[in-house]
Amino acid sequence: MLALGVNAHASVTLGLFGLPLVMPEIQRHFGVPLPVAGIIANAPAIGILVTLVAWGALADRHGERLVLGTGVGLAAVLFAAVAVVGQTWAVIALLAMAGAAGSAAMVGGGRIVLRWFEPPERGVAMGLRQVSFTLGMAVGAFLLPPVARAHGLPGVLTVCAVVSLLAAVLAALFLAEPPHEISGSGTAPAGTPYRQRALWRVHATSALHVVPQIVVSTYGVTCLVRLYGWDSVTAGQLFGVAAIGGAVVRIAVGRWSDRTGLRMRPLLLITFASLGVLALLVAGTLARTWLGPAMLALAAVMTVAGNGLAYLAAGELAGPAWAGRVLGTHNTIQNTVSLAATPLAGVVIVHVGFWAGFTAGLTCALLSLPVIPFRGERPRGS
Repeated sequence: MLALGVNAHASVTLGLFGLPLVMPEIQRHFGVPLPVAGIIANAPAIGILVTLVAWGALADRHGERLVLGTGVGLAAVLFAAVAVVGQTWAVIALLAMAGAAGSAAMVGGGRIVLRWFEPPERGVAMGLRQVSFTLGMAVGAFLLPPVARAHGLPGVLTVCAVVSLLAAVLAALFLAEPPHEISGSGTAPAGTPYRQRALWRVHATSALHVVPQIVVSTYGVTCLVRLYGWDSVTAGQLFGVAAIGGAVVRIAVGRWSDRTGLRMRPLLLITFASLGVLALLVAGTLARTWLGPAMLALAAVMTVAGNGLAYLAAGELAGPAWAGRVLGTHNTIQNTVSLAATPLAGVVIVHVGFWAGFTAGLTCALLSLPVIPFRGERPRGS
């Protein structure tokens, strides 16, 4: 079940989040400036932020098979439609609709972890589930830039459509409900889980953490091409290697969380490590030294390392009856911030420099330190 959820999320990630990897091709294809290209590349986020809660409610009521099969399949059809459309506004609209449909995989996969795994197993399971994003980005980094060079943007979108369609068919055929209720999964009080301040703080922490993540993932390839003169394919491959590293780190972080029975304290330590990497990235890009590319690769790993812990903590605080809706809300908040941060960061980069965009990410990570609800956290599943 976990493999099916990972496959669905990884496959649709190519189209939902992989388009920034071909940002130079998007600029060339449409003849638009960098901030507008950033909006096109992240247009799926427009649809994602308005449908995640609805998909979560549907998953709570009808299960993952219907949600993943329908949502990811519809996203595949929309990616194919984008491949034959030329107007910029129509591309943005169709990509937003694809994001609305494909976001089903973002909710359903996390719900699988909460319903099929015991609390002491969930850190690793969620780490594996979160690998779906990094796996999708790794495949995209190695696959999409060469496809863009050979077949242009329509070729990229066709690949996204085919991969998503295959994943949707597998999910629709084989996903199932757990045979019994998982013990220890009902951690939320009766009624809405939003009576807990800790849940709001988990949401806020992820909202702040998504800013450095989106700056690095959206503008990292462009930084290497423009500031350091790298070839776009080579730059994409660097981020592919970083995505593989991110997958390994997420699983290791999940194992660490399971062994300690804690979610937020490991996230706090990861945040401190990310701050150090981002500070070196700012220094390296400001001075245009080798430190810039090295820290870009490391930042691509560290800025996503703690995502699984926050996502898992939100689901555990929600309890099984609310898991889909709370995880949908969690991702909605992240994507709302992402959608706002992408063009703003592009404007800052154009008018000030890449180092300024990375500084904005560093600042948001720093602001998250007092928000992380680590005090009073007790080990789960012990």
